[in-house]
Amino acid sequence: MSPDQNNRRAGLVFGLVAYLFWGVLPLYFKLLAMVPPIEIVANRIVWSLLFLAILVALWRRWGTIRAAFASGRVVLILMLTAALIATNWLVYVWAVVNRHVLETSLGYYLNPLFNVLLGVILLKERLSRAQTGAVLLAASGVAVLAWGAAAGLWISLSLAFSFGLYGFVRKIAPVEALEGLWIETALLAPPSLFYLLWAHQGFGGLTAYGTTATFLLLLGGAITAVPLLLFNAAAKRLPYSTLGFLQYIAPSLQFLLAVTLFGEPLTPAHALCFGAIWTALAIFAIEGVRIGRAQAKAAAEMPEPCP
Repeated sequence: MSPDQNNRRAGLVFGLVAYLFWGVLPLYFKLLAMVPPIEIVANRIVWSLLFLAILVALWRRWGTIRAAFASGRVVLILMLTAALIATNWLVYVWAVVNRHVLETSLGYYLNPLFNVLLGVILLKERLSRAQTGAVLLAASGVAVLAWGAAAGLWISLSLAFSFGLYGFVRKIAPVEALEGLWIETALLAPPSLFYLLWAHQGFGGLTAYGTTATFLLLLGGAITAVPLLLFNAAAKRLPYSTLGFLQYIAPSLQFLLAVTLFGEPLTPAHALCFGAIWTALAIFAIEGVRIGRAQAKAAAEMPEPCP
């Protein structure tokens, strides 16, 4: 197996584990329902920074972090990605705690289609007729939901926009996964720590909600950092289209949790919207396979260059 194949196989494993992890993450946040969402996010950031610092020290990455900090372009890019991921976390935690897991699922189903739009708008990629039809079908599903159950639509669109743009920018950022995530977290840590100290007039907030909540908040560093590290490592190794298909795993698990375990209502508008998006994603998958086979066939039929 070639080094490139090994790299892609590792990326596939990293991405698969990350999305499986994210798919069951609502179970963790449900256990922290007594803690305000902004405090959960602030704790995630602070404890993630400490957890990542341990990894950076073990893997001896302080030199590359200093080099990244010395680049104004890298810092500006990571300031943008830090703002995007913080927004995504806050909206997601609020939604889970307030019984909107179905909307979070829809948001992450929209993510691959949003990635397609990014490719068309920013990278000038062209779509086939089937792919264009799939995008229009997904848009019609969102329009149906906006008409029939618009109260939570902002959650879905916010999650799709923030994480889709985060993944796109992180893929082109000239920094490795661990270093980039540590810098993002370091940029977010001072305001997070300030908020926690202000909200509880000191460090008492960590134990304000009981022993179980304290343990879960401390665990939040690893729970936050590990799947993000895996995702960023996968993004560096996989084509963006492959990463997009892996994204179906997390919202599928979230959808099942929402309608089976959490008892959230599946309205007709939700059903029509999800049906349109699932159909659009199926069209994209089939069309992607067709285009890939056509390109491989064309490459195989090209004449060998003359020596």
